[in-house]
Amino acid sequence: MGYGKIVDPVLEESQSLAGRFAEQFPVAGNLIYLNHAAVAPLCRAAAEAMKALAEDACQFGSLHYDKWLETYAGLRRAAAALINASADEIAIVKNTSEGIATIALGFPWNPGDRVIAFQEEFPANYYPWQRLEARGVVVTWLSIYDPIEKIAASIEGARLLAISFVNYLSGYRVDLTAIGKLCRDHGCFFFLDAIQGMGVLPLNVDESYIDALAADGHKWMLGPEGNGVLYVRRKWLDIIQPVEFGWTNSASYADYGLRDMTPRPDAGRYECGTLNTIGCYGQRAAIEFLLSVGIQNVADAVLARAEQLEAGVRAKGYEVMAPRREGTGSGIVSFRHPNIDSRQIVSDLKRKKISAAPRQGWVRMSPHFYISSQEMEHVLEELPSV
Repeated sequence: MGYGKIVDPVLEESQSLAGRFAEQFPVAGNLIYLNHAAVAPLCRAAAEAMKALAEDACQFGSLHYDKWLETYAGLRRAAAALINASADEIAIVKNTSEGIATIALGFPWNPGDRVIAFQEEFPANYYPWQRLEARGVVVTWLSIYDPIEKIAASIEGARLLAISFVNYLSGYRVDLTAIGKLCRDHGCFFFLDAIQGMGVLPLNVDESYIDALAADGHKWMLGPEGNGVLYVRRKWLDIIQPVEFGWTNSASYADYGLRDMTPRPDAGRYECGTLNTIGCYGQRAAIEFLLSVGIQNVADAVLARAEQLEAGVRAKGYEVMAPRREGTGSGIVSFRHPNIDSRQIVSDLKRKKISAAPRQGWVRMSPHFYISSQEMEHVLEELPSV
């Protein structure tokens, strides 16, 4: 008997979804890709959009610059639609790290101010807050696994709380609405590192009272590297200052003769200089593709795959890093064999055309919605027994 068989209608529906969009993922003809929490393969829509821009630039240079400007605007609109924001609250940035640093450095800190951050974070959402200690900011370090009551006990007087939607290693998903309500009730700025959830799980900045978030597009959003988005709630735009200032930060950036540094009235004030145009073409196409599939549909399929994976590795005797509970599961499952190093397992799987990642002693797998249940079954069969 195999592991991870289709056992419920949700899994069957996700299987159907994978089949309907198979043409968007040529990677599936080469390997079973279970590493979307690292760098995802491009969906065909993103690849074709970038190919078209590359050819146009090769043939015509910047003659069609007006289309570049529309693509920037289209990317802002698409990203805003993913999180229920307004396009004027979206800035295009290089990556998540740049977005986080913009908030950390541009926030109006005073010596003695306090930040709540979390020990298990990826370095991009750890170092910027730690560095603030040199400016007299006090950081209260908690655990993402702490009960909401402990966060509530710590939040009094804090000016900012920074946490990831989904932990990069364990896949643990936090309760955004509960944390957001705490922040709202205590006047604490709520910042979210959304890279492991945006585009794959429903995310509503209003319902979760999020003041700012950042996410790169090369993971679950199926776009290219070097292109991300920063959301800043409109009421904070005049408070959080741009920390990099180039020619495109100013409201008069289209008039090269002016020397007026008044910032743009929207989140574009955080865009410093020329954007990654070809990346914007790819990212806009990727997000619009995900929106056409439907984020709830994507989420249902990904969670079904991840649950199938977790059940399968448990049945084979593996230890799972963060057991899934109601509301805490994501597309990431990390597990380990009691006797075989994770790097060896990942290396052996790679030879069998299965892509995963070794992370801090664990095998991390992260299937997207186009992975079929049969493929997951095959992966589970190929894992060494305990």
